Amino acid sequence: MNLFVFGLGFSAGYFAKRSNDRVSGTVRSQEKAAALSVAGINAHVFGPGVRDSAIAEDIAKADALLISVPPGTSGDPVLAAYAHQIASAPNLRWIGYLSTIGVYGDHQGAWVDEQTPATPTNVRSVERARAEQAWLAFGAANNIAVHIFRLAGIYGPGQNQLVQLARGTAKRIIKPGQVFNRIHVEDIARTLDASLAQPRPGAIYNVTDNEPAPPQDVVTFAASLCNVAPPPEINLDDAALTEMGRSFYAESKRVRNDLLRSELGVTLAYPTYREGLSALRAAGEGPG
Repeated sequence: MNLFVFGLGFSAGYFAKRSNDRVSGTVRSQEKAAALSVAGINAHVFGPGVRDSAIAEDIAKADALLISVPPGTSGDPVLAAYAHQIASAPNLRWIGYLSTIGVYGDHQGAWVDEQTPATPTNVRSVERARAEQAWLAFGAANNIAVHIFRLAGIYGPGQNQLVQLARGTAKRIIKPGQVFNRIHVEDIARTLDASLAQPRPGAIYNVTDNEPAPPQDVVTFAASLCNVAPPPEINLDDAALTEMGRSFYAESKRVRNDLLRSELGVTLAYPTYREGLSALRAAGEGPG
């Protein structure tokens, strides 16, 4: 199978590197393209005002297309640049769009699932929700199976609370009642593999772990794995956060992943943050 990935970042890049298929895709710089070539991935530069002519050639060869490029105020950049080429790709049978559980907005800690209406509350999530609908409409209009994957907070090798502890950047920020879901990049990859094996046009899946938890509990657990003291608790009002970082605390919800398991048959490698962080610690991540 030929797989083309728009946006070979942390999640999509992990999936591409573990794939046995022929993979090509896009990055934002020539340096990243050169680094991925070592892993056997044919990468092209794609971004505002930058477009490699070889991208269209690889799209024409693709059996599957994965989109991991964020939308902007003017819509989805991939559709804006390559809708015609994607619609014309003769072998394309599967499109996956990596979105976010942020499209559900704030539910004050209540449970949501794929039947819950999208009611995004911040600009980035509004743009994501619009991009989801644009891709679903594109798939329906062109008879291509489009799938939406709403991802929880992503972690994995090199990007987790253990690494933050080692760098001295971990924080235990307290907001009463606040909970998040998370997902390990390996489980994102397992989900994509399962969907590729059984496409369902218009499908939407929550890609989350089994246990939404307060963020400070995750940091405390990571510290216990490393036998170090957790950082002090900080009230949200006193935390020095970026506008983006603070926006994550404006929403609280518990996200169900039943469809992921029942329809796609996915068995999560890391059903909670405990298994995920324990495996990363065993691999040597964290202080000391």
